Amino acid sequence: MRQNVWQPANSMRTNHEIGSWLRSAQEQLCRVSETPVLEAQTLLAHVLKKPRAWILAHPEAPIPAPLFTHLEHLLSRLINGEPLPYLLGQWEFFGLRFLVSPAVLIPRPETELMVETALEWFQSHPQRRRMADVGCGSGCIGIALASHLPELSVTAADISLPALQLTKQNAHLHHVESRVQPVQMDLLSALRCTFDVICANLPYIPTGKLQTLPVAKHEPILALDGGGDGLQVIRRLLENIRLWVKPAGLILLEIESSQKESSLALASSLLPQASIHCIHDLSDHPRLLTIQLP
Repeated sequence: MRQNVWQPANSMRTNHEIGSWLRSAQEQLCRVSETPVLEAQTLLAHVLKKPRAWILAHPEAPIPAPLFTHLEHLLSRLINGEPLPYLLGQWEFFGLRFLVSPAVLIPRPETELMVETALEWFQSHPQRRRMADVGCGSGCIGIALASHLPELSVTAADISLPALQLTKQNAHLHHVESRVQPVQMDLLSALRCTFDVICANLPYIPTGKLQTLPVAKHEPILALDGGGDGLQVIRRLLENIRLWVKPAGLILLEIESSQKESSLALASSLLPQASIHCIHDLSDHPRLLTIQLP
């Protein structure tokens, strides 16, 4: 009979128990993390391939020696600043699990505002089911929408080939690969077609500000650096946006919280006939620029 991994043979027993490891890990992480308890539990659950609830219910269970070695290695990397999602190789976004790597930005809760806004628009426009996810990264925006809208067709564009490979894997993971087309290009420059909705989470951090942000140490600079004013890439997209968006189409752009006035002014100057607004996120920070064309 196959022996349970949590009751190993004497030769595999260790002195490392779940409860004692969690306490030690939390003490070390509290110096560098705002959520040391959650991160320690999540990392351990990932290595042991058990739910967090199981981890908490079995503090006396031993950690097998090979897994303990791997666990300590991951903990060391976490303490040294590597983001937890990259160590796990996955992260949750809009209730779905997405594969991630250092080739793409980590999906963040504030970006869910873009998905919610696009989903609401599509639901009120049932005959319009074509969108572009520009700067798609892991593909989380387009794939989340495709998962909720069975008839939606998504063009996922990114200049990074490793990012597009992750998008392809995530589309397969969520069974929408037939409706999500990854395309390598700068913005939408290689296309001569139009879309009902264009979602773009483009680089928007000013170059001079990058060196002061921890995010720039591990996440791809290509996906963060927005030029001198942070709007360089967004400006290039908006300058040619009429080539790619249908009449009465919607454009959604994530922005930095300090860019509300400058991004509104930019969009108004390039698209004077459009209805332009800025939506705040749950922290009441300006986050999403919405541009409704006439």
